[in-house]
Amino acid sequence: MNNSLVTSINELKKQKNAIILAHYYVNGEIQDIADYVGDSFYLSKIAANTDADIIVFCGVSFMGESAKMLNPNKTVLMPDIDADCAMAHMCEVSYIEKVRKEYDDVAVVCYINSTAELKSYSDVCVTSSNALKIVKALPNKNILFIPDKNLGHYISKLVPEKNFIFNDGHCPIHNKILSKHINEAKESHPLAKVLSHPECPAEVLEISDFIGSTSEIIDYALESNDKEFIVATEVGVFHKLQKDNPDKVFYPVIENQICKDMKFITLQKIYDSLLNGTGEMNVSNECTETALNALDKMLVLGK
Repeated sequence: MNNSLVTSINELKKQKNAIILAHYYVNGEIQDIADYVGDSFYLSKIAANTDADIIVFCGVSFMGESAKMLNPNKTVLMPDIDADCAMAHMCEVSYIEKVRKEYDDVAVVCYINSTAELKSYSDVCVTSSNALKIVKALPNKNILFIPDKNLGHYISKLVPEKNFIFNDGHCPIHNKILSKHINEAKESHPLAKVLSHPECPAEVLEISDFIGSTSEIIDYALESNDKEFIVATEVGVFHKLQKDNPDKVFYPVIENQICKDMKFITLQKIYDSLLNGTGEMNVSNECTETALNALDKMLVLGK
């Protein structure tokens, strides 16, 4: 790690009353300098309650958008404005409108991994860690779950009393992990427990020992007496896993379970963004007003 660059970043943070938020999927050296590291729900709560004037969000664009909508009077900086999430765009507004016409009482439940526009057409946002709780709390019988079909199918199995309508979106990183890959990994590491993110396909979840969000996977590994784990999620989380469990071993399922966009952020880009105010995130007032209803509802129901 470039210590002089880290020192400069810390000095700029103090000067400008800034905080750095980082998702578990960014590079380890970024996680190490962040004020807060977590999954989407945790970081959303931090963004909603910070006293900082500037939020530097080390993640992908939908995270920066959410932080800006929750803090319209604060400056939100993305160290790399091009860092994006493919799944965030995998739903059409026209499809949402079509389903609303077909079902009178439908609730549009929007995974937080989505654009501000999709949030603005939704009733409530969810994350992988609070989706079950929020869907159960909704009075609606019909649930349109967007954009991720895999998380939607997983939640639907846990709430059989509700009728789910699915969208054909997915995380390209999690969706390419298949049951055959899990079985191959288990052959190589027969003592390892399989920990999977619910963005993985159902065939993977069916043969996993534990299913949970990134933060839940981290907690499980820490509390478990097992010493070896096969982890079916983006490899950025391995930094935290190894840090918390130096005596345990973690294996990826496949070689390339990497989100390249999450790796766009570097220490130099964080410094440049803080110094020059580059990568400022802006969301239209109209979009913010409607999308904020879905985000606020998530924060209330997800407590």
